[in-house]
Amino acid sequence: MNIIKLNATASTNIFLKEMALHNEVDNLTVVVTEDQFKGKGQRGNGWSSEKGKNLTFSVFLKDFVQQHHDLFLLNIIVPLCVIEALKKFDIPNVKVKWPNDILSGNKKIAGILVENFFRSNGSIYSVIGIGLNVNQDHFPHLPQAASLKMIKDRTFSKEEILLAIMEQMQSFFSDSVELNEDEIWNKYHDFLFRKGVPTVFESAESGKFMGIIQEVNREGKLCIQLEDDSVRTFDVKEVKMYY
Repeated sequence: MNIIKLNATASTNIFLKEMALHNEVDNLTVVVTEDQFKGKGQRGNGWSSEKGKNLTFSVFLKDFVQQHHDLFLLNIIVPLCVIEALKKFDIPNVKVKWPNDILSGNKKIAGILVENFFRSNGSIYSVIGIGLNVNQDHFPHLPQAASLKMIKDRTFSKEEILLAIMEQMQSFFSDSVELNEDEIWNKYHDFLFRKGVPTVFESAESGKFMGIIQEVNREGKLCIQLEDDSVRTFDVKEVKMYY
């Protein structure tokens, strides 16, 4: 596993993407930075992180999408890698909030952004960006954010957490591993935030409404049971959850 450490960069995803365009990059190469000043989240939102306090890194993955023909499967596996790693540090009640935010209780502690890119030869590579709040003490204007330090009242080693996450990724993404996709999906649903719980949602079409999350389907859409017992599917930008 190759780990490239940067003092600062606009975005580890952009750095790794450009690196892959001009060089041969080993599978599971990691780019990690102390200061990321133009990080991007799942919905295109900015990712703000205090310099030196948090874990901001990206991972290069070769040919996974081509091998598995499932664009969303990567968005299922990566949160599970983070969750399993955080278990080793006794972080309580860790869940994945669709599509791929990581929560402890109802506080967001991490965000994940998976981007797929096509090479001129037709191959596909993926860049997985992860931002994990580790030792930051407060998040102005972000009442639903927290860090591992705030949750456990102690300072964590960012290096230990990074290695724990990469150990999980290697267990899924090594060439010799044969994935049981049904088992992976079932595990994701075990950790799905507010699954089976009455929740307030909002969409542009319906305004605010009550619903119950049933599942995330294989296309990555959220399936919500409505008050009339019908089930409706929503894409990432089509619905907001209140919690």
